[in-house]
Amino acid sequence: MDSTIQALRAFNRFHTRFIGVLGADYLDSTMSLTEARLLYEIATREAPVAVDLQQILGLDAGYASRIVRRFEQRGWVARGRSDDARRRPIELTDAGQAVFADLQQRQHDLFKDRIGSLAAADRRALEAALDTARSLLSRTEPAGYTVRTFDTGDMGLVAARQAILYRESHGWGAPMEVLLGEVTSRFLRDFQPGREQCWIAESAGTMAGSVFVVDAGDGAAQLRLLYVEPWARGMGIGGDLVARCLTFARGAGYTSLRLWTHTVLESARRIYANAGLRIVSTEVHHEFGTPEQGETWEIALNA
Repeated sequence: MDSTIQALRAFNRFHTRFIGVLGADYLDSTMSLTEARLLYEIATREAPVAVDLQQILGLDAGYASRIVRRFEQRGWVARGRSDDARRRPIELTDAGQAVFADLQQRQHDLFKDRIGSLAAADRRALEAALDTARSLLSRTEPAGYTVRTFDTGDMGLVAARQAILYRESHGWGAPMEVLLGEVTSRFLRDFQPGREQCWIAESAGTMAGSVFVVDAGDGAAQLRLLYVEPWARGMGIGGDLVARCLTFARGAGYTSLRLWTHTVLESARRIYANAGLRIVSTEVHHEFGTPEQGETWEIALNA
């Protein structure tokens, strides 16, 4: 926890300097950062009222009212009529629109200068990281996801993310990482189009999960390496990926699909059970350094 707090504070120090808010006036606009943000909310909302602006920005009611009054005195905003003074709609005047447009251009120019040297791939990575941070800090779910088949570089990412997650959640270290590397390498080396596939789930350009179907021989398909990132759980990604595996395996002519998992992976087990798979055998092993109960699950595809 302490390291996360320190990292967040360090980023805040970097970010406030990066976006130019440490001076008395934000971007030499004669406004503070709070005033600039309030102007933005007035400009982009349909006739907002003071009490709504206060709640949106988490401002003290008196402080928000004083800012709006300053805007009125400068001729930037006008208030409509209402029996309740707190519910009088606020709109930008022509002068206010001009000030807002100028501020928008200043912000655009600042950020264009700051990120202009980034390659397109780096900009996409930045967008994804910002979306992830916003989702985690606001405790909201990412805005949907997409699923695609695998592409260059995905195998390394899948192996790395799962190795890290299993180490953090269950203490499975190097032996698990070796297994992940072997599975992903073998998949690429021996890939059979039409008989095998890997799907990657993404949210806001960031890998959110993955799963594999491989040929297990004797007419059976095997589901491997299902995982969903912690920040993306609860969106239905795991169930979606398993359903794609079953549909693909049936279409490829397999008569059954099996998988190997562990009793401690409760969320994954629920997904498998909901998809119709059932446990056919269990065994205790020490492959990851500690005793773990492995489970083999299976489903008939021609039933």
